[in-house]
Order: sequence, then C-alpha cells, then structure tokens
Amino acid sequence: MQKQAIELIQNYYQAFNNGDMDRFLSLLTDDVVHDINQGDRETGKEAFGQFMQKMNHHYKEQLVDMVVMANETGTRGAAEFVVLGEYLNTDEGLPEANGQTYRLPAGAFFDIRDGKVARITNYYNLGNWIEQVDPQ
Repeated sequence: MQKQAIELIQNYYQAFNNGDMDRFLSLLTDDVVHDINQGDRETGKEAFGQFMQKMNHHYKEQLVDMVVMANETGTRGAAEFVVLGEYLNTDEGLPEANGQTYRLPAGAFFDIRDGKVARITNYYNLGNWIEQVDPQ
C-alpha cells in the first residue's frame, strides 16, 4: 500500500509538470478536500479544477527535487519539492506580474482513499515568494 501511495503522488505531480489537467484531476476523489496555502479550504473536484485554471493563468510552474513519502498503510503521504516558476499575470492582492521568475521550497500533505487523493494541504512561504517577485 505504501508503494502505491508514493506512485499516486508521483503521478499526480508528473501530470502537473506535464500540464495534463485531465490526468491531474482524474487522480482526485470527487469530494477531494483542498487546503490552500494561507487560504481557505475548498471541497470537490470541480472547485479544485477552477482553482487550477486560475493558477495556470497567473503562474507557470515546474516542480523539481521531489521527495515523496507515505505511511505503511498508504492512507497518508507527503511531498517536499522546489517550485520553479514564472509569474505571468497579476494575481489579485499580490504584486504586479511582469514575468518574474522564482525558486520556492514547498510541500504538501495528502490523505489517500481508494487509490486517489482525498485531501491535499499545500504549504510554501508566501513572504519569501513576494520577496522574490517584488524586491524592494
């Protein structure tokens, strides 16, 4: 079970890096819970898909230096990685976008149910990101 959980998380991030949103979303349960970094909790695959459309409009990102872990029963997992990104279009409440690039350590925690992602909680340091895209 642990191996399958690790493979699921790896496939999830491979689909993200490939920009394959259909595959990416297919790895989620219909009632997936998404804890947005320093934000709200959303529920449902449709809400997650809308969130990803917004993110893909504002940011172009690749995740590298990935380390994936899971518990023995395969019900929980975690990933640590580095986000290599480009800020494409200004996101409301954040600095103005003009193609700035960034390198940001990040992580995520997962609940896994029936071979799919049932919860994802993302974390990165927003202050560090702002310093990179809007140095004063």
